[in-house]
Amino acid sequence: MTAASPLIVTLTLDQVSHEYFTKLRTEYFPAHCNYLDAHITLFHHLPAGIPGITEALKTLSKRSLIKLDVTGIKNIGKGVAYITSSQELLALHKKMQSVFDVYLISQDRNKLWPHITVQNKVTAYKAKQTEQILIQIFKPFSVQGIGFSVWIYRNGPWEHVNNYLFD
Repeated sequence: MTAASPLIVTLTLDQVSHEYFTKLRTEYFPAHCNYLDAHITLFHHLPAGIPGITEALKTLSKRSLIKLDVTGIKNIGKGVAYITSSQELLALHKKMQSVFDVYLISQDRNKLWPHITVQNKVTAYKAKQTEQILIQIFKPFSVQGIGFSVWIYRNGPWEHVNNYLFD
């Protein structure tokens, strides 16, 4: 780990949801740039090698699972995402922002917009097609956040570092 390779923190989804959304990513995301399974990004750029971050994640993971409602599908310009809603997750993220405050880049200081991207890096036309397909079969449902996953960003692929599962 180097300072040039930042940490990314994601919310880990329950196994069934993880498999469902990962399957959609495999189907709709261009294969040449689909490095990841399904996830919800909480922080995009924390410095690596800071022991306080690891300790904080261990402490913050001592909690119950988080219920998230999947409320819709959104065209994000060059891709498509499932929108999730959870006041509990928003409150936890705000607390995490406070804990990590001195390390946050401007993007990570913003209010969390929890979503699961199933397509990105395509044309606007292709994204619109995918959105129309997914909207036709969409019915709201719930998923669970079961912990945090920490990754090192490698200019494309992410390297998994650790999981901190909720109690």
